[in-house]
Amino acid sequence: MQMRSLRPNLLFAVAAFAVLFGILLTCALAIQKDKAGFFSVSGQELPLFPTSPPPTVAQGQAVAARTPRGPIVTPTPDAPHPLPAMRTKVDHYTVQLSDTLGLIAQRYGVSIEQLVEANTLDNPDILPVGVVLTIPAPNPGNKGPDFKVLPDSELVYGPATTTFDIAGFIQSQGGYLAHYQEEVDKQNLNGAQVIQRVAQDYSVNPRLLLAALEYQGGWVTNPNPNKAAVDYPMGLRDKKKIGLYHQLAWAANALNRGYYLWRVNGVSSWLLSDGSIVPIAPTINAGTAGVQQLFALLYDQSKWTEAVSEKGLSATFTALFGYPFDYTVEPLLPPGLTQPKLQLPFEPGADWAFTGGPHPGWDEGSAWAALDFAPPGDALGCVLSDAWVVAATDGLITRADNGAVIQDLDGDGFEQTGWVILYMHVDTRDRVQPGTFLKAGQRIGHPSCEGGVSTGTHTHLARRYNGEWIPADQDIPFVLDGWVSRGTGREYDGYLVRGDQTIEAYAGRSPNNGIQR
Repeated sequence: MQMRSLRPNLLFAVAAFAVLFGILLTCALAIQKDKAGFFSVSGQELPLFPTSPPPTVAQGQAVAARTPRGPIVTPTPDAPHPLPAMRTKVDHYTVQLSDTLGLIAQRYGVSIEQLVEANTLDNPDILPVGVVLTIPAPNPGNKGPDFKVLPDSELVYGPATTTFDIAGFIQSQGGYLAHYQEEVDKQNLNGAQVIQRVAQDYSVNPRLLLAALEYQGGWVTNPNPNKAAVDYPMGLRDKKKIGLYHQLAWAANALNRGYYLWRVNGVSSWLLSDGSIVPIAPTINAGTAGVQQLFALLYDQSKWTEAVSEKGLSATFTALFGYPFDYTVEPLLPPGLTQPKLQLPFEPGADWAFTGGPHPGWDEGSAWAALDFAPPGDALGCVLSDAWVVAATDGLITRADNGAVIQDLDGDGFEQTGWVILYMHVDTRDRVQPGTFLKAGQRIGHPSCEGGVSTGTHTHLARRYNGEWIPADQDIPFVLDGWVSRGTGREYDGYLVRGDQTIEAYAGRSPNNGIQR
């Protein structure tokens, strides 16, 4: 029985990045929530947001729409970030099921054209499984810019977003987005609801999504964007991704990919849309890396360089919201952060199966934050289950829709702050309602295939802290009833270890992956 989780596996994850997605970032200062709109950082009370609301911004404006709080200064340069060495020798790769030439090119940091030329492929759209491809060495150009586009806390759906009124801001700008409607998963959503859904699912900052949408398509301030911008507001010309939701979800995934790759020293260069290879400046930050990755997928070198400069997305963000570093709330993960006590998400005595080791928390761009468990029974595929998913710990249910249940462990009602647990693929039937406070072991709902993409009934469990997806097998490993998650460097592979007991993940049922409470 094959099981794959939610949007987390819309595409196969890039294998070369597998071992790297999990490493936790280092931290420096502790953050403590103080009162509405303020955070205490190392004893200093700082406002999360500028005190005056942003005014309406004229289309095409590329200067600050208001005076930022305090002077604009260049952010303090970070120490050089460790980057993996670029490959200098020819490599070889055996084509696997579901591989595409584009994925392989991205994995190895070369262009599709280079692969076609090196392998004399007559039809690059057909790649027989088992064929061995020659992978030429990358041919990098000059190092990329070291300009910091935005702080890390402006990429994630974290503490700095708790008082941001998405709908109010969109309406204040009077653009196409203010009157937009779209059907998503059989629900009619307005523009603000689409932004909110993508921000929540991917844990990406809505201000960044809005700034990117304005920079690419003018949707925030222009009431009449052209036809191309209406169909492809983020500039991705893909007929399978027409409309705001699909375009934004793709962009959020790309932002996450760059962000989390940077976090784990998992990338040394960007492959641009024209095949150019740009070595990354080692003094940028993770938030900037996310932005650079997004535009690398869209632009040639000239347009990419402009998009990631002070005249590009940064200027648009400043025009809409003010200076991005005014919103800094960092570090997002305080020193010495530890996981709260968690239990396995099912009832005692039931025979569940450990079907998925560390893999992406959402789509394929996020950190490998998730583990999968399948309920008792021998039926294959997406079948009805009467087994119960239960709370892994105490906490408030803040959201329960589209197969996802979010549990807020600090009880403040915000999924952007502190520890939260995502339970995914929870059936609508008997599902817990938002606003319910659950104790560990109380019922959440039944496992299913609901929400995202899944090939078998199961539960997908993932953790976030202050908006960061927390890797399942690194510095803060997933620990459930004393079972410690360990990865192998391959997506979905892994083990649960408790004392001298070891359980191996397997996409089905076997004597080696059964687990009980």
